[in-house]
Amino acid sequence: MDDLAGFLRTRRSRVDPAVAGIPTDSRRRVAGLRREEVAHLSGVSVDYYVRLEQGRATQPSEQVLDALARVLGLDDTERGHLDRLARQRRRRGKTPGGRVRPELLRVLDLVPGAPALIMNHRLDVLAGNRLAGLLFGRPVPGLNTARHLFLEEAERGLYAEWETCTLDAVGHLRLAAGKYPEDPRLASLIGELAMGSERFRRLWARADVRARTHGRKVYRHPLVGLLELHQENFVLPNESGMELLVLSAAPGSPAEDGLRLLAGLDADRGEPRSSGPATG
Repeated sequence: MDDLAGFLRTRRSRVDPAVAGIPTDSRRRVAGLRREEVAHLSGVSVDYYVRLEQGRATQPSEQVLDALARVLGLDDTERGHLDRLARQRRRRGKTPGGRVRPELLRVLDLVPGAPALIMNHRLDVLAGNRLAGLLFGRPVPGLNTARHLFLEEAERGLYAEWETCTLDAVGHLRLAAGKYPEDPRLASLIGELAMGSERFRRLWARADVRARTHGRKVYRHPLVGLLELHQENFVLPNESGMELLVLSAAPGSPAEDGLRLLAGLDADRGEPRSSGPATG
């Protein structure tokens, strides 16, 4: 699903030669750095770097990876991704299971005033509280937020900042592909999204990775209007691949009023309690 060679090529193409101290002129036709320039700046031979980009060199040292990360301007998330891709051949990440412990479901019930979800590395929603179901207008267990974003056209209006959400989703799936390269369900999801969405294909080809742990999330709900919320991601322990997501509103904000109104909706107009785990 993801490979070191492809990641290096895309990172190389985005580096401004001038920033790397390489003079350019109008005759230059290469986007970003050339292979030999990356090799020179990283202190490795051109032959070795070419073999890296062709997938023929394995297990580069930490020193080489550090040098490549410096030259390519990788941030901490990208540097970690680079390391996982370099180690894939000798250490495969075990695909996490999907069982949600009953104790976690009780935690969801302790968050009555904000939508709360438990999500896995594939962006499958495994469980959610009642307010999460009301926000999405459907029972959330079984919902995949990447599929919801890219393939369900009628649902696109829920995301007030749809383009930003798609960047986050693709960046997250790229990270997951590096961590769990042998997950067949993840590979199937990526193939489905690539077949069904031209935007997903374009973003996936960029090979960007993102690890979003908190930030602004804005929804346009058909019943209560605009909800400007703050998303906080909590990684659950034991290498489960799961995260707890809580979408809170600032005290005294219109979004807080909107969530209060949403919570008061008749269950017949919204969705019933949806904190049960997804099946299958």
